[in-house]
Amino acid sequence: MDQALKELILYTRTIPCPDCMRAKRILEEYDIPYTEIMIDLDAEARARVESWTGGFQAVPTLVLARPGDLFPVTEPRPLEAGRSPRGVDRGSLITEPDTHSLKHWLTARGLISTSLL
Repeated sequence: MDQALKELILYTRTIPCPDCMRAKRILEEYDIPYTEIMIDLDAEARARVESWTGGFQAVPTLVLARPGDLFPVTEPRPLEAGRSPRGVDRGSLITEPDTHSLKHWLTARGLISTSLL
């Protein structure tokens, strides 16, 4: 999908979170625009995250969406039964990634050029 047809949604919360701070730092480092939605201020957003993460209020959850949309451009790959969503590349969605996983996910989606790594 053309980058102009993509929007990055970053689901976070107001409570300080080292994983969220790391994700924001990486997005800012690579000048990647994003829309932040705080799940503790938005019940519908919290329900979306829980539905994508097997019932967890897991943040950060990053979603590749069409501009103006809040849902993944494609249905995220399902999680294995009982598996934590942490760091699992699910296609159009990733939850609680570490630095390497997030950079890999962003690169695979065309949001970071391999020449910038």
